Amino acid sequence: MNTAPVKWAQRADSVYLTIDLRDISDEKLDLTADKLIFNGKSGDKEYSLELEFLHPVKPSDSTWNVLPRSIQMHIIKEEESDTFWERLLKDKILNKSHVKIDWDKYIDEDDEQESFDMGNMAGGSGFGGGGGGPPGMGGAGGMGGMDMQQMMSQMGGAGGMGGGGMGGMDMQQMMSQMGGMGGMGGMPGGEDDLGDDSDDEDLPDLDLDEDEKKGETEAEEVN
Repeated sequence: MNTAPVKWAQRADSVYLTIDLRDISDEKLDLTADKLIFNGKSGDKEYSLELEFLHPVKPSDSTWNVLPRSIQMHIIKEEESDTFWERLLKDKILNKSHVKIDWDKYIDEDDEQESFDMGNMAGGSGFGGGGGGPPGMGGAGGMGGMDMQQMMSQMGGAGGMGGGGMGGMDMQQMMSQMGGMGGMGGMPGGEDDLGDDSDDEDLPDLDLDEDEKKGETEAEEVN
């Protein structure tokens, strides 16, 4: 089993960890208050990692995301240790041999405390079962990964729109009927209602008064 390479940077309130492997698959991450355990594959090789932190962290507030070139984690420190750590790991020897500084995100303790760039965490997942949901959902998680076919199926099972508000018609039936009516043109008041079958033909002829009848008669004699 190969040891996964890891690099880190920190702010007073959090740690940013990167497992520096490409095309990671079958990844398993377990974060507790004092330890991170990782197992996964990159290419045809298997990797593992076990990090015991110098100070406690808060798994429920921390997030992670799988990217094409790495796994990245934003890990929140416990409030009582809301300060810069001397190092990442409790074991000094392991810290020196296993962990590298992420110079792209590094700042000195005396520097201005700007936040980490969190662009790579968009769509990430929470270690505590919360967070933004599966990657690709933009952190919403509101549809629980449901695709359109599943949604249509559930709407049909609920009696169509509004749980029976359409008379038990599901979306598929409604779309089929709309297609059979030629779209909106077949709806009452649409263009298909205009034509030879207009209701105007059913109106009775208006009675003409004597002067109008006389005028019509004279016009016919002239012709």
